[in-house]
Amino acid sequence: MGILLGFTGPAESIAPNMALSAELAWKEVSDSGLLLNGSKIIPVRADDTCEDAGSATAAAERLVNSESVVGIVGPNCSGITVAITKNVTGNLGVPMISPVATSPAITGLSGYTWRDVPSDARQGEVLADLAIERGIKKVAISYVNDDYGKGLSASFEAAYVAKGGKVLLNAAHEDGRGDYSAEVGALSASGADVLVVFGRFDQGGAAIIQSSLDTGAFKTFVLADGMISQVLIDKIGGGLEGSFGTQPGSSSDASKKFVELAKAAGFDGDGGFRPESYDAAAVFALAVQAAGSTDRKAVNDSIRKVANGPGEKIYPGELAKGLKILKEGGKINYEGATGVEFDDKGDVPGTYRVEEVKNGKFEVLGVR
Repeated sequence: MGILLGFTGPAESIAPNMALSAELAWKEVSDSGLLLNGSKIIPVRADDTCEDAGSATAAAERLVNSESVVGIVGPNCSGITVAITKNVTGNLGVPMISPVATSPAITGLSGYTWRDVPSDARQGEVLADLAIERGIKKVAISYVNDDYGKGLSASFEAAYVAKGGKVLLNAAHEDGRGDYSAEVGALSASGADVLVVFGRFDQGGAAIIQSSLDTGAFKTFVLADGMISQVLIDKIGGGLEGSFGTQPGSSSDASKKFVELAKAAGFDGDGGFRPESYDAAAVFALAVQAAGSTDRKAVNDSIRKVANGPGEKIYPGELAKGLKILKEGGKINYEGATGVEFDDKGDVPGTYRVEEVKNGKFEVLGVR
């Protein structure tokens, strides 16, 4: 099985724990001895870089052609997911489940491309609701100039304006620049009260916020999943107090169980896209069992069968139970840590944790 994530590039800080989460599920399956005829899953990692489509395509081709993976957990970033689907996996019939690519452009892209993280078409609406509910009437938007940022900013603006808000400037920023004073100056000159930042917590998004605070341009920020990290707070300091945002996830008993499993395995599971990575890997393993083989098309055709029910619900730490039921000819409904349920486009509705910076930490206020 392949793990194709951004181990270098703009997502390199989140990829390692995502990979460990996927490998945790596959170890659970292998240790059970119940997969097919006692088969074990061998994880093969590859780097999608999250920004270089050529390198990512080459990495995917290696996984598919040289390593002969059955399926791929990943890729990391939305633009890379589109490129690999069009150039490799969609053409060759290799299933991928991305635990992190959120652009609306992925919906319906290929019958072999799935994701167990909700589309930003919905995240934009949730964030717009939160802003309006808090009485925020005028905003400026700074988004990272890629498929993720473009899709999310468009979704948020459409929903926010429809609810009566005003977007005074919606402008892109590039990662990797040393100075963002010009961008922040333009955003501030728009007359907006609050800055919405759709970027990455260790890249341009963080620098936009730092520059805004240094110049007094903005004091409150609305953040999306790419910005939700303790790393951002530690870097920025107290200036983020009161800022809020969303990231996929829940506070269910199942999600807490995954965090416990991760802790026992020696890593932190309480972070963005880690439970989704575990779930993507678990779905693949269960689909292999349901298919009765490692044939890629058969596995792809079995994904909904194991994830959508009807059947006995399976949660983190219960993969052996799911494998046994399938082996005996029964049916399962894999809920996992995130409540997996694929629609006819390969998307999931998902839920979002609403988080606000309080006393130097992101505090979960609720789930939507």
